[in-house]
Amino acid sequence: MSETNKDLIDLQEVAPAEVAEVDLYQKRERIYTRKVEGFFQKVRLYTGWPLLLGYFLLPWLSWNGQQVVLFDLPARKFHILGLTFWPQDFPMLAFLLIIAAYSLFAITTFAGRIWCGYTCPQTVWTTMFMWVEQKTEGSRNQRIKLDKAPMSTAKFTRKFMKHAGWLFIAFMTGLSFVGYFYGMQDLVRDIATLQIAGWGLFWTLFFTVTTYINAGYMREQVCKYMCPYARFQSVMFDQDTLIVSYDKLRGDPRGSRKKTADPGQLGLGDCIDCELCVQVCPTGIDIRDGLQYECIGCALCVDACNSVMDKMGYDPGLVRYTSENELAGGTTHWLRPRIIGYVVVLAVMVGVFSYNMFSRIPLELTIIRDRNQLYVTTDTGAIDNIYTLQLVNMDPQSHVFDISIEGLDQGEVIGETRHELNGGEVRSINLRVRVAPEDLQKPSTEFDFRAQATDRESLQIIHESRFIKPL
Repeated sequence: MSETNKDLIDLQEVAPAEVAEVDLYQKRERIYTRKVEGFFQKVRLYTGWPLLLGYFLLPWLSWNGQQVVLFDLPARKFHILGLTFWPQDFPMLAFLLIIAAYSLFAITTFAGRIWCGYTCPQTVWTTMFMWVEQKTEGSRNQRIKLDKAPMSTAKFTRKFMKHAGWLFIAFMTGLSFVGYFYGMQDLVRDIATLQIAGWGLFWTLFFTVTTYINAGYMREQVCKYMCPYARFQSVMFDQDTLIVSYDKLRGDPRGSRKKTADPGQLGLGDCIDCELCVQVCPTGIDIRDGLQYECIGCALCVDACNSVMDKMGYDPGLVRYTSENELAGGTTHWLRPRIIGYVVVLAVMVGVFSYNMFSRIPLELTIIRDRNQLYVTTDTGAIDNIYTLQLVNMDPQSHVFDISIEGLDQGEVIGETRHELNGGEVRSINLRVRVAPEDLQKPSTEFDFRAQATDRESLQIIHESRFIKPL
């Protein structure tokens, strides 16, 4: 063999003996969650129920004959807690969404995915469906045994009751959501009388079916594969972010033991390897394997582990909210540049948004000049300009408005200048402005139209326009 051949590597010898075929799509393994109680589950209860009650009750509430929250798309009016917003107010909505996004970033940097674990709709609705499942089919072991058992009258009855409960929650969810856009009283009346329009029926059934599928069957699949937040959350984490973690230094080596045994003498850590933390996890992960993107920070494993530690007589906190710095023996830095930056930006944006909200004038005035004639000369030699004013009363209450002009001292308004507009009314007003030619210094003179409510001094709007005379 030549020197060149001696330096060659025999690829056949270093190749692996066998290559495993990896299936990129794996069939979902059903997760049977175990019920657990504890401090953090009470927190989830206190954060979830107000949101649920608000979601289901707000469409039924009315104020001065108007649904408290109604997004009237055909009329392009959005009624929210006594205020009426129009498409012209969409910049405020965009600003509000930016505030929500920055709030989410700040909370995630500080305490991880607590939004996902406590207030995310997918989590809240899945928890409700799991509660129905536990009430109708029993505990975790009973559900596993029931699914393995052949079909019987008892099994059919339990399954039927479970799916009936799921469908009821799903239908109420779809009905409430459509009620925000359709009007709840009209929607219920049309459904009861079988006169509901095609789109109203379609969207009610659509959200009923999607809620039933997402919370009943897909569950953790939505969090693991569909939600983009699980993917980019790591960008917002740092060494001081509070995350649900297992303390390996304290818990390992793991092993079962008697309650009266001394783990030190056995050479064991505090973890008794009961796997209760795995059984309560809604996404089916083992928190002892370290930080995983599937973890939604719900703290079910924290309450489960603390209950075991309490029974064993050990200190709580083997699984707890902590930071990587603290797990490594350091301390958590609460005030850090990123947190401070988020708080400052949020404070500024909330301040600007609040100022715009409280200083918002629920009135709009649009001026359109006559496009056919720039000016009209009267028999007396005066110059007329013709305008079409579109006045929008965005306030829910009715008001009387006086229209006047400023900047044309000798100008005269020809036409009706006092108008009563109901709440949300849009009115087109045709007016002429007449000026003697000797009172005009330039061919084009700027002036203002003013619309002033007679019963509220602050309810007024000014819009600039131009008066044209012959050259």
